[in-house]
Amino acid sequence: MAKLVVFYSRADENYFGGQYRVVEVGNTEKVAHMIAEATGADLFKIQQKVPYSPNYKRCIEQAMAHKRAKARPELVELPECLDSYDEIYLGYPNYWGDMPMAVYTFLDAFDWTGKTIYPFCTHEGSGLSGTGQNIARTCKGADVRAGLAICGSDAEHSKGLVLSWLNH
Repeated sequence: MAKLVVFYSRADENYFGGQYRVVEVGNTEKVAHMIAEATGADLFKIQQKVPYSPNYKRCIEQAMAHKRAKARPELVELPECLDSYDEIYLGYPNYWGDMPMAVYTFLDAFDWTGKTIYPFCTHEGSGLSGTGQNIARTCKGADVRAGLAICGSDAEHSKGLVLSWLNH
């Protein structure tokens, strides 16, 4: 069976340990590519039809509003099915102690029975928070394994951490 790296990531203005910086590739996407390269997995990027603002402060306001409303933002596309994948690496930034609501939109669209999910997130101090448990609650029938949390500021230099996690 094949492996799939599914991820949500945001470029534009991002927060890096107290400073704001514009990036062309989001932190979670950088880690997703490292995982795909190391495992030979396919890649799928979760994208909202109406993306969050490129301005970081406005983006986090929008993300918090979605979280409070338990919104399920419409996505640009979904894979037809996940039947050919038994291992899923699920990546996301930690927004307010949780996954972005668009990740839930993705998760709600599929039957997770028999799948193994490896969560990974980027953050600036929150780690995984309770996201592993949230994934397990949402993805009934999946085997959710120990996740990897990478400080977003260190994402592009995290290949050693990624490889160590993959080899456990």
